[in-house]
Amino acid sequence: MSIALEEARAAAGRGEVPVGAVIVDPDGRVVARTGNRMRELSDPTAHAEMLALRAACRAAGSERLSGHALYVTLEPCPMCAAAIGFARIARLYYGASDPKSGGVAHGARVYAHEQCHHAPEIYDGIAETEAAALMREFFAARRG
Repeated sequence: MSIALEEARAAAGRGEVPVGAVIVDPDGRVVARTGNRMRELSDPTAHAEMLALRAACRAAGSERLSGHALYVTLEPCPMCAAAIGFARIARLYYGASDPKSGGVAHGARVYAHEQCHHAPEIYDGIAETEAAALMREFFAARRG
């Protein structure tokens, strides 16, 4: 999660919402790491999780990432949660919860639907205090 937090801080430095994501292969090697790039790429799908999934799939040469783990600083939105399931990520670790836009424990609760083909093991609250502080500080600076 420390690498995901580094990526979140880098995203904030670029003026992006501070979310970072890291994907680790079954042997524990980091195969993708990135932060949000929606503004930079003018792409509403350029969430950290989506970019990390794309990079990890390219590295694996497959659309499936069985056995891989995803670390992300914020609870994934419904779009990202669905993509995580489609990629067959084995374990999802996330930091801060997102009652407004989350799609795992809040809102759509993507993995709770019977139409969901794959749900990863979910571990929430990892480095939650630091991840939530990054979000609060980022938005406080925008409002101030």
